[in-house]
Amino acid sequence: MGTVQPGGHVPAAPSPLAPRLRWVLFGILCLAGISNALDRQIISLLKTEMSADLGWNDADYGRLAAYFQFAAAAAFLVTGWLVDKLGVKWGNVIGVAAWSIAAAAHGWATAAWHFVACRIGLGATEAMGTPLTIKTVAAIFPANERSLAIGLQTLIAAVGLVSMPFLIPWMAGLVGWRGAFIVAGASGIVIIALWLLATRGVRFDDGAELPRIDFADDGQPYGAILAERRTWAIAIAKLLSDATWWLFLYWLPDFYRREFGLSGSSLAAAMAIAYFGSGGGAFLWGWLSTRLLERGWSVDKVRKRVMLISALIVTPVPLVLNVDSFVVVAFMMAIVLAGHQGFSLSLFSVITDVVPRGKVGRVTAFGAFAGNLGGAAIAWIAGIVLTAGYGYLPLFLFAASSYLLAFACISLLIPRIERVEGAGGKSPLPLH
Repeated sequence: MGTVQPGGHVPAAPSPLAPRLRWVLFGILCLAGISNALDRQIISLLKTEMSADLGWNDADYGRLAAYFQFAAAAAFLVTGWLVDKLGVKWGNVIGVAAWSIAAAAHGWATAAWHFVACRIGLGATEAMGTPLTIKTVAAIFPANERSLAIGLQTLIAAVGLVSMPFLIPWMAGLVGWRGAFIVAGASGIVIIALWLLATRGVRFDDGAELPRIDFADDGQPYGAILAERRTWAIAIAKLLSDATWWLFLYWLPDFYRREFGLSGSSLAAAMAIAYFGSGGGAFLWGWLSTRLLERGWSVDKVRKRVMLISALIVTPVPLVLNVDSFVVVAFMMAIVLAGHQGFSLSLFSVITDVVPRGKVGRVTAFGAFAGNLGGAAIAWIAGIVLTAGYGYLPLFLFAASSYLLAFACISLLIPRIERVEGAGGKSPLPLH
């Protein structure tokens, strides 16, 4: 129903978005997600080459990863509000432009402090990616289809990342690690052009004009949101689960090098298996969640069942330390990452369930703020633990318990997950 205007006039509801255009926009969103994650693969896959060039040790690399995470965490306190204010259309343009410039700047870093500054700048600008993705999905898909959309987006991103362990070393061989960063930044120009072309004449119903139903607005960017225990449930769960995700993202290539002496194509193959498991798991859990909702399962039952099973899948991860075959370990880690994605997409889906569209960006960003604090802490701690010679066992023991603790937090603070008015809708994206 349209919002009542001064004088009592209720504007007619605009026409829904054509399905074909919805999927075109979704495809561009997926490209933006690959762009957002590309630089992280560059630094993890080319760690050895960059360390030799810049004189890093493990502790230096861990601190550098922590700087990135701290910058992203701090920026999330602003980017969620910014995304809600800019809206879906212009938020995507500004976000992609900002992180593309920051990524390209790495190619011209000549001193240690230059590189640190670039990582901080990139962490701050990439913090727009998560709230933009979730807000865009909430704007263009009906409520029951959002889990599938988030899972499919993650799968497509993973397919893109599967190619990175093969593409990035090859690209670095042609243009060096500096050139790889510049190419990553240049890709954003293409994405922006496609987005502007596809969104001509589209008006996104992303909450800017919705009445404030729940999470009552007190005039402050985060005040009312922080008073909600649902916000804190999401934030604590993100802190715990994302810490493990960032641990694997930054340190898994190093784990394979240390434990199995992998390099080159063998390392690329092991990482590709991990990314495929991550993306495949996300799609599977997203498809299953959507199917169960369509069959009449309650939102609470679907979200919590998927989160619990996903948490249990991650729990055996320390066992990989007792396996001698890197092929077996690669497939075990693929299953572990599939478990992470099931938990993560369910958590993001909970945000779209319980938060009105006008505040999705801020709640998502605050959760990501907490998740990046966890990522910064684990990156720093991992560097210290490995430099001290304790190996990966303490880190994997934490990973094994993190998702069960996150699930307990969600169950305690959100006893029953129910969709609020203004969070759902059959056709949330109208045309102008």
